[in-house]
Amino acid sequence: MSEMICSAKGCTQPAAWQLLWNNPKLHTPDRRKIWLACADHRDSLGSFLSARGFLKETQPA
Repeated sequence: MSEMICSAKGCTQPAAWQLLWNNPKLHTPDRRKIWLACADHRDSLGSFLSARGFLKETQPA
């Protein structure tokens, strides 16, 4: 299995978190897409998704 890398643009750090989200205009309610986040980007990626009402859950990677 390859190393999971943070989804933040330009980041190459290992992911420590999974941010599970969906866009209700595009996805069924049970669908979950995943963004990976390192410790430094967990809050900024989570805030981006939360501001749009997309973030459903955050869990360890």
